[in-house]
This record gives sequence, C-alpha cells and structure tokens, in this order.
Amino acid sequence: MRILLTGWFSFRDGEATAGDVLALRRVEDVLGQAEIPYDVVWSPGFRPGALHLAGVRPEEYSHLVFVCGPLHGPQVEDLHRRFAHCVRIAVGTSVVDPGAPATTGFHRVLARDAPGAEPVRDLSTRASAASVPPVAGVILTQHEYGPRRRHGQVADEVTRWPAGRDCARLELETRLDAHDWRLSATPAQLESVLGRLDLVVTDRLHGLVLALRAGIPALAVDPVTGGAKVTAQARACGWPAPVAADHLDADLLDHWWQWCLSTGREAARRIRADFLAGAEPDGADALPDALERRLTG
Repeated sequence: MRILLTGWFSFRDGEATAGDVLALRRVEDVLGQAEIPYDVVWSPGFRPGALHLAGVRPEEYSHLVFVCGPLHGPQVEDLHRRFAHCVRIAVGTSVVDPGAPATTGFHRVLARDAPGAEPVRDLSTRASAASVPPVAGVILTQHEYGPRRRHGQVADEVTRWPAGRDCARLELETRLDAHDWRLSATPAQLESVLGRLDLVVTDRLHGLVLALRAGIPALAVDPVTGGAKVTAQARACGWPAPVAADHLDADLLDHWWQWCLSTGREAARRIRADFLAGAEPDGADALPDALERRLTG
C-alpha cells in the first residue's frame, strides 16, 4: 500500500494556505504513526523542487487522499479520472454539493462539514506543533541622496533575502494614517507592534530608532553608498550592526541576523534603557539657547 496525498495545494495554479498545510501535517502525523508510506504532491509554483502532479506515475499508488478544502470543480474531477484505479478518500473537506462529480468520485468522504451533517473540527486544530520561528518586521525607506542612493537595490535585497529565512515576516510602515486600517494612527500603536517582534529588518533611520526604542534588535542596512544617516544614527545610538549598501551580501546579512537573535537582544534592551534614562543630549537640549540667541541677537 502506498498513499499519494493531494489537495488544492497540489494543482499547478493552486495556492498553499497555512490552514491547508497544517491539515496536511495532521494527516502526515497519523500516517507516520501507523507506519504507512506516502508521498505528497505540491504545486510547482509553491515548491518547484518537490513532487508535482505532472511527474507522478499513478500506477505506483494504491490510494489517493485529498486533504482539506472544498470538493468541487474540474481539477478534482480530473484526479478521479487519472487515479481511477486507486481507492480515493477525501478527509477534512467541505462538501459543497453532495451530488457533484467531484464529491461522488471519492469512495469515502470524511468531511469536516456537509449538508445535513454535524460539522467536525478542522484537521489543522490537531496538527503537531513546529518550533516557532522568529518574527521579523520589515521597514523600508523613502528615496533621497541623489546619485549616491541605492535604495532600489537595497530594497530588493532586503525583501528577497528574508524569504529564504525560517521566520514570520511582517511588512510595516512608519507613515501614520488615521483613515487607513493597514497603518498605525499613532506612534504608540506602531511601537506596540514593534515591541512584539523578535527583530526588525530595515533600511530606514526611524526603522532603526523605533526598533531600539522598543528594545528590539535591528538589522539596519544603509541604502546610501559610503553610508549616510542610517550609519550615522547607528553610531550615535551605540548600535553596532549597520550594514553598508556597498558591502551588502547574504553572508553578512546572515551574520547580523544571528547576532540580532542572540547577543543583539540584550544590546537592544540596554540601548532602550539608555533612551529612557535620557542622559545623552540631543538637538532639542540646545534649542532654548538657540532661540534665546536668535531673539536677542
């Protein structure tokens, strides 16, 4: 007996959702405990190097199991034709139309919900827990500094590189807007989000500063050749982890990523405490004297 596990995540243009993949993990857990061999077929758009339907030899399988999602449409019907010799089972699925060919083609349907039946819990609720990856906020900058700017290249690298890391990514914006639900309306709202992250990846000065205000380490990339305000601010704050645009490579980013998630945590907390103490002078300290001199000069 050999099982082929499929779902909407298997079709050429299919999407792999977190819920579907967790449901698949639950089925894998059960088959693994029963020591039943299986293969999983994936959408080539999601996992290009994995097993795809186009490369499957149906005769090598005795059973086809369709995991999660609704039972409808020509793609599901095509599975019945192609794997006609297999025992076909749907598990954790929604039955939209009990009489549709996509549904009746299965020998057995272990539905999570169906007309006239009591619903059962989704498979994802009992999927085995994986280790929790870090949460990285990504904050990108505005363009400036004329010909010295390398913002496009840096933004491309900063957004492409984290995709290869095992982390949860959250795109953030320092721009405030009281009418756009996707943006924070106040600095406190943004700081509330930042304080729940494990690190911030940014090429923006205030991405660096606001992360450190929250006590969160920042992997800060200066998008200006030779360094500009991001590098200068890192030095002013005592933050040792700015990366220069002209020295940007994956190995260096990997190094500072690991540092931020280890030693950098305590370093960021110390800088936050220093910010709160207010011992270091800034431009505002000199403002009353500048005003007085201007008024009396």
